[in-house]
Amino acid sequence: MGRCEERGNAVLIEPGAELEKVASGAIWSEGPVWLPDSATLRFSDIPNNRILQFHQESGELTVYRDEVGFTNGRTLDLDGSVVQCSHGGRAIERDSGGTVEVIVDAWRGTPFNSPNDVVVKSDATIWFTDPSYGIRKAGEGYPGELEYGDHYVFRFDPADATVTPVVLDVEMPNGLAFSPDESLLYVADSGLEPPDGVRDPRRRGGHSIHCYDVFDGRLCKNGREFVEVSPGLPDGFRVDELGNVWTSSADSVQVFDPAGQRVERIPVPETISNLCFGGPDGRTVYITASTSLYRVRTTVRDAAAVLRERRAAVPPHSP
Repeated sequence: MGRCEERGNAVLIEPGAELEKVASGAIWSEGPVWLPDSATLRFSDIPNNRILQFHQESGELTVYRDEVGFTNGRTLDLDGSVVQCSHGGRAIERDSGGTVEVIVDAWRGTPFNSPNDVVVKSDATIWFTDPSYGIRKAGEGYPGELEYGDHYVFRFDPADATVTPVVLDVEMPNGLAFSPDESLLYVADSGLEPPDGVRDPRRRGGHSIHCYDVFDGRLCKNGREFVEVSPGLPDGFRVDELGNVWTSSADSVQVFDPAGQRVERIPVPETISNLCFGGPDGRTVYITASTSLYRVRTTVRDAAAVLRERRAAVPPHSP
């Protein structure tokens, strides 16, 4: 369907691979996650308030669930269950075989805005962004107010049920991901487009991915701009096992090396919302873009998936 461009020294796209459109029919597709047990790609069609699944073997697209509270981003927990963001419920949820339960929906008794994207760290803590698209943008949730007055990135620790703001200086935090060793946290700012279309002149809007050093596995410090993404803005993104950042933009998936140099560009004919690695060998990038789902073969895998496998392979400590 389309060839990749601007290749750097590392060959990240499988030789001869081209972008392929594999499904369509959504209004705004978002929040992809690969489910290895069923070889399916699950993602949201937010305005239609439903969750879809693409079955890799058959090529069939099915409706997994309807009336789902305008779910958005999702990821796999360490036990393989799906952790997802609910705009409508203003919560982080767990979907275990179709049974959905709320994990957390408030900070100090105050409701979140509309959790947007989520990652699970190797210590089982859940990190998620909380912009206001689900309460301020028509068709993405239910109208509501900024109960705590801002947009933060939070960390939830299931061990003691604590919720902690970890990033406070990104105007509209959206996608997020850790570096391969989890020493860095990347956070996308989609503040270039306010949810209700009205910009507060006192608040800076941006379209960059920011980077933070992670101390003690829980504190984010030394925030700085990693890259400015253009055209459009960064929404969802992933980090591969080499530390490259694969991000959405208005017209392409752009790949930046750990130094912030763009090393790959994959043109896509629709505006991109998000992407994830999947396939039986983990080397297929699935791309949610407006009405459709695309994919392209790569030579690398998702950093978080590789880290989980490595840690699972380490035998338990024996006294």
